Amino acid sequence: MDIASLAVFRTVAREQGITRAAELLGRVPSNVTTRIQQLETEIGVALFQRDKKRMILTGEGLTFLDYAERILNLADEARQLVNPAAPVGTLRVGSMESTVASRLPVPLATFNKNWPQVTIELSTAPTRQLITALQAHHIDCALIAVPSGEWWLGQAELDKVPVFREELVLLLPPGHPDIEHATDIEPKALAAFAPGCTYRMLAEEWLTQFGSRKAHFTIQEVNSYHAMFACTAAGSCVSIMPQSVVNLINHLGDVKQHPLTTVDTYLASRPGFSTPAFAEFQKTLSASTDFKSEA
Repeated sequence: MDIASLAVFRTVAREQGITRAAELLGRVPSNVTTRIQQLETEIGVALFQRDKKRMILTGEGLTFLDYAERILNLADEARQLVNPAAPVGTLRVGSMESTVASRLPVPLATFNKNWPQVTIELSTAPTRQLITALQAHHIDCALIAVPSGEWWLGQAELDKVPVFREELVLLLPPGHPDIEHATDIEPKALAAFAPGCTYRMLAEEWLTQFGSRKAHFTIQEVNSYHAMFACTAAGSCVSIMPQSVVNLINHLGDVKQHPLTTVDTYLASRPGFSTPAFAEFQKTLSASTDFKSEA
């Protein structure tokens, strides 16, 4: 088993096929097929289920992919640390959906212009899932929302630098009366992302435990802020999102806004992680941070 074979395996797993993987790797399909067969022989189990059109990972293949990702990412990190002359290689950045939409377009464009030899692999997920991916070495850094007090995240688990401050607002259907408490809200449903989202956690806490008053809300899980906004504008739900995101999509309909709280977005990394590419990415973000006076 070698790094090249692991890279071939990962590409086939991602593309679910030999032909496309071979194109991306710059190899002939027969060479890719041979590599996969040799790897399966060495491990002693089938890593793929094969049909006419796709190659789907078996249960053992899924487990092996997790380890292959860690090994390949660590190898890339090691190469960058051993030869730190200039930013090169791949930087795997995880981020919340809201940060990608409202905060990252300009910094990413600037970074790509200044360091075109670095490939940014960008993925999105809720904060909890990003932390898990970061600790498992699936990504190198992440933009996460950490509530005040950080009660669920130990101080030694991650290095964190605040970069953005988000004003969270509660969105209500158009024409909804003014509210003071959660019990004043008429729709009893919250449109939100899957569990693991910090904003969803804060929304549930506010909606169900505002002082001594309590109200019951059902959760309607959606996959995008556009869907949240649409559900709210239609009158079936309420939703919570950063003001920076509302400013991007408020032309899509009419909603009522109620200020809620502020939450800081942090650039998080594993303790001690420092490659030239990550250092330059952090510098690029610092140019647009909301915490310039604190830097």
